[in-house]
Amino acid sequence: MSKKSFTSLKALAAHLRHELQKVEDPKKFILLYAYNGTGKTRLSMAFKDLGKKGEERDTLYFNAYTEDMFAWDNDLEDDQERVLKLNAGSRFFSGLKELELENRIRPLLNRYADFDFNIDYEKFEVRFSREIQSEGSAQIADCIKLSRGEENIFIWCFFLAVVEIAMDKTISAYKWVKYIFIDDPISSLDENNAIAVGHHLAQILDTKGIPIKVVVSTHHSLFFNVLWNELWEIDRKTFAPYFLSCSKKSGEFQLEYTKDTPFFHHLALLQELCAARQTGELYTHHFNALRGLMEKARSFHGHTKFSVCIQKTADDPDETLYGRMLNILSHGNYSYYEPTQMLPETKEHFEKILDDFLNFYPFNRENLASKAGKTPHS
Repeated sequence: MSKKSFTSLKALAAHLRHELQKVEDPKKFILLYAYNGTGKTRLSMAFKDLGKKGEERDTLYFNAYTEDMFAWDNDLEDDQERVLKLNAGSRFFSGLKELELENRIRPLLNRYADFDFNIDYEKFEVRFSREIQSEGSAQIADCIKLSRGEENIFIWCFFLAVVEIAMDKTISAYKWVKYIFIDDPISSLDENNAIAVGHHLAQILDTKGIPIKVVVSTHHSLFFNVLWNELWEIDRKTFAPYFLSCSKKSGEFQLEYTKDTPFFHHLALLQELCAARQTGELYTHHFNALRGLMEKARSFHGHTKFSVCIQKTADDPDETLYGRMLNILSHGNYSYYEPTQMLPETKEHFEKILDDFLNFYPFNRENLASKAGKTPHS
């Protein structure tokens, strides 16, 4: 399969389940890359809902809803007892005390953070502490408030501890888990942690003989590529990477196989721009996309201004005309969800800037033409 369309997220979720269940060439890992706003979180819930049968469930999931099962009580009255509350009614916390989850979380957390924690199993709340230096000696600061990134790391490590238990089929608390769906686990992490999380997750999922199947979706290109390479090395025959997109016109969801190379975000965006240019369906928000590509290119090559990517002309030797034009048009009030077509003159300017950018860097034109079905202009 190179590309398929689906009329709804439910239909797409059913297809993913089929990919994981089919008798011939079954998949164990599915990796999805999609831009923010495509519907990744809703897809994870649609996938989970298909596994509901009365009180039975078959999917352990990590997404924005998982994070909502943890909520801060900041003790606004006394500002002393800051704790992270756990939703005691969720089966996600099954066997919390009996399984000694603290001892399972701590070695995972130590890979990423320097704070410690304590779980109150009766009150279903977590207190955090950190060793600090004060007046030349080490002291313990209790009931500290975590940053958003630290909180996400803790919740992620909590989830990984549950995954490790689910992988151990001798433990009854999570025997119901047949699928794991992970959506954007690194939304607040820096690039170093993105690499570490991708590598670590692949190590945990590399469990031979365990029938649990896994879907991971993300908008983070670096995380996607790290995980792509890790899963490819684990078992390329049971691994399927896809690019997920949604047509703003038809509302259909499109799943495209990324073939035998990692799918890079900037190349996907260039394909979209070249395809839009070939079909004539250029919209004002495409200036935002082009500006973003140029910012990444100038940063990668160590330049301070994106205008270095714009070709100088005899009547504009300082690249000021097109630089200012791209600057203004990429900061306009152009909504991606309410597309407005470019005027003919604006299209000409956009096409010139795009052509100059493609000529400035030696992109593989055959790859960029794959969506449009034609070779981009040289």
